[in-house]
Amino acid sequence: MSTLTKQTLSHLDWLEAEAIHILREVAGQCANPVLLFSGGKDSICLLRLAEKAFRPGRFPFPLMHIDTGHNYKEVTDFRDKRAAELGERLIVRSVEDSMARGTVVLKHAGESRNKHQSVTLLEAIEEFGFDACIGGARRDEEKARAKERIMSFRDEFGQWDPKNQRPELWNLYNARSHKGENIRAFPISNWTELDVWQYIAREQLELPSIYFAHVRPVVRKSGLLQPVTDVTPARDGDVVEDVLVRFRTVGDITCTAPVESDADTVEKILAETATTTITERGATRMDDQTSEASMEQRKKEGYF
Repeated sequence: MSTLTKQTLSHLDWLEAEAIHILREVAGQCANPVLLFSGGKDSICLLRLAEKAFRPGRFPFPLMHIDTGHNYKEVTDFRDKRAAELGERLIVRSVEDSMARGTVVLKHAGESRNKHQSVTLLEAIEEFGFDACIGGARRDEEKARAKERIMSFRDEFGQWDPKNQRPELWNLYNARSHKGENIRAFPISNWTELDVWQYIAREQLELPSIYFAHVRPVVRKSGLLQPVTDVTPARDGDVVEDVLVRFRTVGDITCTAPVESDADTVEKILAETATTTITERGATRMDDQTSEASMEQRKKEGYF
């Protein structure tokens, strides 16, 4: 009798297998899903998982990014390049389009467009008739996201009710919806920031350059480093410093701050991430310096 060798799976193997299972459940249960791809590290991991789930065939869904018009060029350039390399369809819809239609009205020219992405997302869902949006949100990011299910139900108005979600026992997921309703699926919901970086290292995934240490002009405000850009210029009285920084998360320029760091390789970033005591969004998102209730309200209105 031959001796069977027991294969020991790492925690990344388990997380990967769960995420692939979820992606296939979305593809199998939903008629017209879409994968949200911003060019950020979490969605880059989603693309690799989708490759493992569906290659050598094409993805059973397009990619889509809701662009505020104020995203870092390094990230949007990477987004376009990666989609082209994969040969997958990329849909881009901009908050600026919603502003032109009058469905988004800023309180003032300098207001962050980040929270208005939910309007553009709901308009894109209606435009294309998507019944599921696959996103890279993780439960460790902040408390409101920790309340999400793997398959998070949205009603016909695109709203989320955390008290009215479906049970997910024994890894059984219910993605069924009526016309006009929507599912937000989160395949890496059980991953942490450290898991993401370990997966990036294992899979040798390419990333936008701003994730690695580089010198950038910044202004210190409220304990954060506000980058000095055309969108966020220095104001009278601001002290501009050239600081060695990297980004832990990327998004709208007006609300995404870098952190001081000399980590210019994935290995160094892993070491930093393993020892940090501040959450990713708490350290870098200027619009998240608000209460849990405020973020939850934004999610109820359709925010990612």
